[in-house]
Amino acid sequence: MLTIALEKLAFFPANRVTDDTSILTLKNLVFEPLLRWQPGGRVAPALFSRWTHDDAGRRWRFFIRPEAQFHDGEPCRSQHIVDFIAGILNSTDMFGMKWSYARYLAQAKISVAPDNSVLVDNPEPLADILDIFSEFYICRENAAGEAVLGTGPYRVEEFQRSASATLASDTGNRILVRCEPRAEGRYALLKSGDVDAALNLERMHGTIDFDPRWRWVRALNTLSVMYYLNCREGLFASPEARLAVNHAVDRTRLIETLFQGLGAPAATIVSPFHLGMAEPIAPIAYDPDRARRLLDHAGGPADVTLRTPLFMPERAPGISAFVAEALGRVGLSVTIETETDRPEYARQVGRKEIGDMAIFDSSPQSTYRVLNDKISSVTQGVWWQGHDDAETERHIAAANHAVADDDRERAYAACLRRLNAAPPWLYLMHPTDILATRPDLSRLTIDHKGTLVIP
Repeated sequence: MLTIALEKLAFFPANRVTDDTSILTLKNLVFEPLLRWQPGGRVAPALFSRWTHDDAGRRWRFFIRPEAQFHDGEPCRSQHIVDFIAGILNSTDMFGMKWSYARYLAQAKISVAPDNSVLVDNPEPLADILDIFSEFYICRENAAGEAVLGTGPYRVEEFQRSASATLASDTGNRILVRCEPRAEGRYALLKSGDVDAALNLERMHGTIDFDPRWRWVRALNTLSVMYYLNCREGLFASPEARLAVNHAVDRTRLIETLFQGLGAPAATIVSPFHLGMAEPIAPIAYDPDRARRLLDHAGGPADVTLRTPLFMPERAPGISAFVAEALGRVGLSVTIETETDRPEYARQVGRKEIGDMAIFDSSPQSTYRVLNDKISSVTQGVWWQGHDDAETERHIAAANHAVADDDRERAYAACLRRLNAAPPWLYLMHPTDILATRPDLSRLTIDHKGTLVIP
């Protein structure tokens, strides 16, 4: 039996979507996504084995994998999918805020179609349905009301929330999952021989020793650590000031100082593994002299209020202190405000209560979602902070109407390059996830979502 240690152990209600790496590891073992996200932002078949669409990209038809069935033996039917999606569209996220999925699909009609398929009709082109469906993992509740019945390779034999779970496959493989919230605790379990693999060791407070007795796996995560900038009023209503602060922060030194070099500088609103990033974009150069010149030209107040929580992202207070010092060196006076209630902090950001800038982490693997939720002045999504740029909006509109994969890549690339040249945020970094295993477990890896992959 393979034994693994995760930070969290829970099977959320069926209408709950999450980007948490521990929960995604469980989901990928027990459930199947409708479509499987791949690096580069493309998708592959999963529970939907194939799909078709009309030339305009307005009508999409998705076919369920032949003979797919839940772990209690019930066949997976298209009505399950339609009901599952309806549940998500009518639910709220972990902060009590309405899911953005309802806005994406506000005009779409999703219905049962012949041959165990699902039909999506939309008045506008909707190739981005592929991104959205890669985040939906189909499941059902068991008799105890636990959402543990999936169609994935492993079934749940035993489950104790926040403690342990035993999973078994039809081929006889078994996995024991142990929950240990502390990264130091997960590493200790590996060193004592109580587990075979420990995830998310990058979250240890101290220095990671990378002891050669263990096998170490590193994967750059798609998550972006960044600061929202208040583009509506104050200093950062000026595009020059927004560009200036991006030149003011030495991202490489930040990663070396606070993250043991485990990460990569961010260049735009998404990671190198998102749709639109097939051609790399260089991060904005560290150039404090240019930052000062841009700030002088922009004018505006020199006093800046920076808001931060205690976690999410990891080491948020340390990052904020580093950034405040960097901005001070180019002539800004930064006051740091700390919010200890993390869910309330998210709600405040959603209400645009960010002072002049607020640290956050952007987690969607969908370029479409990041643009729609956080950048576009047309949609003005919950995380939008007043950014309004006509050229960006033209690129977004073109990308939203692209249908073929290569056309979507080119259109989203144009968006991302514009947002590198004219940033709405202070871009910082993409963190590196760390897995440690017994030396003989060479088959275990992690992907760029931070999910454990067991072939």
